[in-house]
Amino acid sequence: MSENIQPPVAKIIPKTFEKFGDVRIDNYYWLNDRENPEVIDYLNKENEYYQQMTAHTKTLQKELFDEMKSRIKEDDSSVPYFLNGYYYLTRYETGKDYPIYSRKKGSLDAKDEILFDCNELAKGQTYFSLGGMSVSPDNKLALFSTDVVGRRIYTMQVKDLETGKLLADKIENVDGGGVWANDNKTFFYVTQDKKTLRSDKVFRHQIGTADKKDTLVFQEKDDTFGVSIGKEKSKKYIVIESSSTLTTEYQTLLTDDPTGTFKVFQPRLRGLEYAISHYGDNFYILTNKDKATNFKVMKTPENATSKDNWKDLIPVRKDVLVEDIEIFKDYLVVSERQNGLSKIRIMPWSGKDEYYLPFEIETYTASPTTNVDFDTDVLRYSYQSMGTPSSIIDFNMKTKTKEVKKEQAVLGGKFDKNNYTEERIWATATDGTQIPISVIYKKGLKKDGKNPLLLYAYGSYGASMDPYFSSTRLTLLDRGFVYAIAHIRGGEELGREWYENGKLLKKKNTFTDFIDCSKFVIEQKFTSPKHLYAEGGSAGGLLMGAIVNMAPELYNGVIAQVPFVDVMTTMLDDSIPLTTGEYDEWGNPNEKISYDYMRSYSPYDNVKAQAYPNMYVSTGLHDSQVQYFEPAKWVAKLRATKTDKNVLFLDTNMDAGHGGASGRFEALKELAKEFAFLLDLEGITK
Repeated sequence: MSENIQPPVAKIIPKTFEKFGDVRIDNYYWLNDRENPEVIDYLNKENEYYQQMTAHTKTLQKELFDEMKSRIKEDDSSVPYFLNGYYYLTRYETGKDYPIYSRKKGSLDAKDEILFDCNELAKGQTYFSLGGMSVSPDNKLALFSTDVVGRRIYTMQVKDLETGKLLADKIENVDGGGVWANDNKTFFYVTQDKKTLRSDKVFRHQIGTADKKDTLVFQEKDDTFGVSIGKEKSKKYIVIESSSTLTTEYQTLLTDDPTGTFKVFQPRLRGLEYAISHYGDNFYILTNKDKATNFKVMKTPENATSKDNWKDLIPVRKDVLVEDIEIFKDYLVVSERQNGLSKIRIMPWSGKDEYYLPFEIETYTASPTTNVDFDTDVLRYSYQSMGTPSSIIDFNMKTKTKEVKKEQAVLGGKFDKNNYTEERIWATATDGTQIPISVIYKKGLKKDGKNPLLLYAYGSYGASMDPYFSSTRLTLLDRGFVYAIAHIRGGEELGREWYENGKLLKKKNTFTDFIDCSKFVIEQKFTSPKHLYAEGGSAGGLLMGAIVNMAPELYNGVIAQVPFVDVMTTMLDDSIPLTTGEYDEWGNPNEKISYDYMRSYSPYDNVKAQAYPNMYVSTGLHDSQVQYFEPAKWVAKLRATKTDKNVLFLDTNMDAGHGGASGRFEALKELAKEFAFLLDLEGITK
């Protein structure tokens, strides 16, 4: 890397914020104006600096991209599922970035009807995403939506599947999905607040009418709640869900009565979470009612849905988290989690001989997938481990036999899962809590402290980061890297309390857990601070921002993707998308106790004059979840404050949003940049 190339310097325009007597000075607040040419110029200069400083890795990036691409089966297709007389398939064609959605009537040997070729729809666009696709009950029309910017603001249209033509109906600013009523001419959709992008209104639309005449059927006025709409698996009810971090409320409408009134299932009560599944004459409810921290399953008649009528079906257990339920005619399938491992429980309605699916190792993930049919004995689920490619399996719950419908192909002829060791190890946190870490590495690796190790974590919103297979990860493993996922508090891997103990006024557990996991893999001689790397994105990028302030000496390099790092300014600005709905996760900084706590860890506010690791920071100009200016300001402040000569890169995708590039191969190019950053620091050139 050339030392003659100077990084851009962001100009300083101090802006003062004061609250509770605390004064914060933000020298880079001006970067939050996307329309300001100076802002765009600064981002472009950072991109140029990154390109110049990494010019020597261009060949390596290309080799990594080609290698990762070569493992992917380009002409791949999904396992078909049967719904309402048709088999539905998704496939990719060689050399093409986007999927093709199609169906076959009655038999897999029938003619292939293409519903949507996303490669055609994406022509001329730098970004493309197809939102929720929904076929009408009579199979003649399809709702679909498209986003060509990356801010998750979709335009909804209707396609006539018999003629292939688009109808005149066109609705802007929807959140993606739509739901048909049984009359085949009425559908419901959700729109977003134009400023905050909060999903807040549900409309009813009739085919052939102008969207200006659409009927508002529900408006969510509480700005801490978002709205979604769906249909029960039984097809009897359309449901509106209003949800915040801690509270849910459902409303139901008979699918046969589209102009009827939605009926509240159980009015919202702060702290009461529930989800509903309809079957027969009853609703089955997954809920935390009665202080069921790890959730339980209850049952109520469909004509008496308030909580006073709910009866326990599966009571709460201290050591088992109930994550989801799937209903079949003869079986209830329950997704559970115990000791950090996912389990699938099969419960016949007859009450006889329930059982769990057997799994042999500890670094796997298993969960039900597309199960759209009630009247079947077959459960479709996915299974993978860190060393086992993802499989789709059809399991006959009656005969207890299974059929692997598809295993993810890893091309190139070099992959053999027996060449890798995967294990689960436990680090002891500062407060004595045991933190699981899933690890994979190539067999024969010596634990001598000299191996590069990439430690990944997320640790927020109760999102569990389960062990999973990645063909792209082989690129690092085959070059001597150890890869590890730290299952830190703030996720839900070890039950609901695992989440509760990593949020609000216990958020710092998330950061100290990660640091303690880092120290543990060093103690166990997997690696050393010279060779340890950390990676996280979004709320996991907040984690990265916190650990580099708290324990920078542990890491040689850090990758922070779309990082949420300016916690104070963002959480105090209720005009930013998602902010008010986040109070239950982070706290409300308008209350002093929360303000002081967040102030003590907010990465941007705690940057100090010290040595920081080498850092690669990525963002998207159109990101709606974590605005681009958070990482931009953070990098500018780090540049002006840090005392080391380690590299610091800000790489802004000027065409994409929170999910990064939209094409499957464009996304590999972004990954190749990250891997090249790591390999370059390790002196690995091929």
